[in-house]
Amino acid sequence: MTIIGVNLAALGILVLAYSGIVFSTPGQPVNFHGMPFETTGSYVILPIVGMLTLVGGIVLLLVNPKRAT
Repeated sequence: MTIIGVNLAALGILVLAYSGIVFSTPGQPVNFHGMPFETTGSYVILPIVGMLTLVGGIVLLLVNPKRAT
């Protein structure tokens, strides 16, 4: 659980440091009256998602799992 917590916290810090992350993916080509256009899809990871990820990672690091005996 600590590995997941550290990774979540690091990802949250990264998103907050960049004030959100924007990335785009190539879309499908469109032909409009003989003129070809390339489309792209843009996606955004908001800073609030980074904050929630950071808090979730910290919670995972602080919570001690109960051991079955």
